[in-house]
Amino acid sequence: MNKLKSAFRIYFYLKPYLWKICNTIMEIDTVKRFDRIVAILVQLQSKRIVKAQELADRFQVSLRTVYRDIKTLEASGVPIISEAGVGYSIMEGYRLPPVMFTREEAGSFVAAEKLMQKFVDRSLGNYHESAMFKIKSVLRGREKDWISALESQISIDLPEKLFNEDVPNALEILFESIAEKKQVFLKYQSLQSEHPSERHIEPVGLFHENNFWYVLGYCHLRKEYRQFRTDRMLGIKRTSFPFTLQHGSLDNHLNKYGNVKKEKVKILVEKSIAKYINSSKTYYGFVSEKESNNKVEMTFMVSDLEQAFPRWFLMFGDYAEIIEPESLKQRVKTILKNTMAKL
Repeated sequence: MNKLKSAFRIYFYLKPYLWKICNTIMEIDTVKRFDRIVAILVQLQSKRIVKAQELADRFQVSLRTVYRDIKTLEASGVPIISEAGVGYSIMEGYRLPPVMFTREEAGSFVAAEKLMQKFVDRSLGNYHESAMFKIKSVLRGREKDWISALESQISIDLPEKLFNEDVPNALEILFESIAEKKQVFLKYQSLQSEHPSERHIEPVGLFHENNFWYVLGYCHLRKEYRQFRTDRMLGIKRTSFPFTLQHGSLDNHLNKYGNVKKEKVKILVEKSIAKYINSSKTYYGFVSEKESNNKVEMTFMVSDLEQAFPRWFLMFGDYAEIIEPESLKQRVKTILKNTMAKL
């Protein structure tokens, strides 16, 4: 009985604080839900159709919560069209004024602008600059000041030239081609050929890898899928010819390229040097590494033991040794022998 009385006394003493805590939690949940519903509305306006699962994955909530939030938007007068198995869309013509950006979101625009200035061609860069002016125009004063303070203090420098300066609209044409499924005419200088070739290609997709932009497309000249580096494009033109094939996704094609036969390579590199090759080892098929005393054992899966990997290994070969395979040791010896013969 005494314990029960003590419990009641504690409860009545803490009651005002417990109510305050509960109210605070409810207020936090309400604010979070409000922010999520506004973000859902923005996402619905960003695409023609948005799947419920996309929303659930982005906000890390259940589908049931997404359905409830969509009903809240509908109840507030937003004309949402839903179709089972397809997704949600907003009735054509309905738009709300732009949502204000947070300071952190505004700051991310600076990084995006600097990257776009360096990573895309002149034409696409101009379009992005125009879009950035529109975005900045709806920012509040303090967000504009935040961006101004950052813009002159961020610089990005690239080791390679990504585009031919004589082809300022390569990405723009390729984007159009992929979206409209129209072939492009390409004048291209490959490393294997002394003279440029002319061909029609059906671009499947673009990807950035190892400091270069690549286009993967079906080449009508070679009758197979090929990769083309944008800096080697000497000319590109739109055409009215439609695609002749259904190409599927870019990821599927890249996975096929990655499934070529590869051979395991193990090398032992002095620990003091290993850190200097970290930025390039991924390009040569790096898989894993483990430290042993003052050395690092690195494992690679390599598709080219004839040229690329052995020549890269020679860059630091005096600080490393080849564990396997024997064929790589012999290839390195051959390259060194040929080099010595010319000295």
